[in-house]
Amino acid sequence: MKKISLNPCNLGSKQAFLLLISSILMFPAYATEHEPNHISLFVGHTDFSEHGDGETIGIDYEYRVSSLLGLGGVVEYAFGSLDALTVLAVADIHLTDQFIVQVGPGYEYTSDHEFFVSRLGVLYEFRYNGFTLSPQFHFDYHEGVGSSKVAGLAVGFDF
Repeated sequence: MKKISLNPCNLGSKQAFLLLISSILMFPAYATEHEPNHISLFVGHTDFSEHGDGETIGIDYEYRVSSLLGLGGVVEYAFGSLDALTVLAVADIHLTDQFIVQVGPGYEYTSDHEFFVSRLGVLYEFRYNGFTLSPQFHFDYHEGVGSSKVAGLAVGFDF
């Protein structure tokens, strides 16, 4: 019998996505003063020291599982000399309703390479009538290549 391992380094994009979706479906929605689903558009800048930098746009989805935890995904594209697409499955750890630590594995795709990425970031959500404005700062560790810094601002809403 074949042994199954859930090492995130060995998960393909399809398996990571299915794992994310199934984990979301296993938990009931957490009742807060806002809806459990949140989506936001991100605009910022990525600096990957020795590899270049570029303006970055992205989209972020979160399903709030509990008062502490949200699960979701991030897709970002860095223009300029980086010309890279990053796809991440993330956990949003809500230290407060506004202050969030974001962690998760993913992959970054360029025209030449594909890298495993680990993200650690922080964001602060300013909320008003179901809408959010959140400054963000993230470190993305690229296996065997180094780290990049992503900073920017996201605008989103609950549904």
